Amino acid sequence: MTSASADEALGVLVGAVAAAGFFSLLIVIVWQVAATWRARMLAAREQQYKDLAARYAQLLEDTVELQRRTAEEQRQTLDELTQTRLAVGSMEKMMREIE
Repeated sequence: MTSASADEALGVLVGAVAAAGFFSLLIVIVWQVAATWRARMLAAREQQYKDLAARYAQLLEDTVELQRRTAEEQRQTLDELTQTRLAVGSMEKMMREIE
């Protein structure tokens, strides 16, 4: 084997190794970019879930407060209705006594 032929073979080998290294580097870069993108998407989705959970908790609190107010208003209405019935009963009794 001649020196030129050995140098040429070495140059081809170095070129092949360099090409393999370059493509390996590209694969790693693309892989890392995809992994970073996926992690950001998961973090964004997790934040959306947290926001949704906070909204649900607020709506639940609002619903409980609304139910409490409604129950209180119903008690007041029942008390007023009871007082009205007693007053009407008293008026009926008084009118019967007048007759």
